[in-house]
Amino acid sequence: MFSHDFIFNTDQILSMVGENFAGNIIVNLASLPDFLRNQILKKRMIEFFTLGESEKNEVINNALEAGPTIPFLNFSKLFKTWLKILTTLSEEQREGIFSAYITEVANSPQKLITFNLDGILEIFLTLEENEKEIIADTVKRIINNLDENSKRKMLLVIPDNAKIHLKF
Repeated sequence: MFSHDFIFNTDQILSMVGENFAGNIIVNLASLPDFLRNQILKKRMIEFFTLGESEKNEVINNALEAGPTIPFLNFSKLFKTWLKILTTLSEEQREGIFSAYITEVANSPQKLITFNLDGILEIFLTLEENEKEIIADTVKRIINNLDENSKRKMLLVIPDNAKIHLKF
């Protein structure tokens, strides 16, 4: 159904840097079939660690900006894929990605408020028990290691029902 050229061209497109390609890519990734979405998203997540700090910040900001604009059905597929891939990465890599997002949200909590947080929790709850534990442990460790002001901001934007499931 899909040719090798399609995958190659998609990889080339995903390698583009500049303007707001990342935001557009996120929207398009959400619409891809599972097998392509998994491959491409994992590759992009691994490439994240090769980026400089300013590029990482741009990716994080573009993702936080684009996320709420994606129809929730597509977003939920993309977000669940992202979480599942995170559980397969090393703790160091998982912490690196989550830390980047959590730091940005602690600096600008309004970026998280535009998301369907109850829906995001529901997606998290569909993970296998061991996957939920891996994610929750990483998120808790990062938030608990924030300075008091940043930690307070994060705990204010995380819904109470999510805090229960994350065991805060």
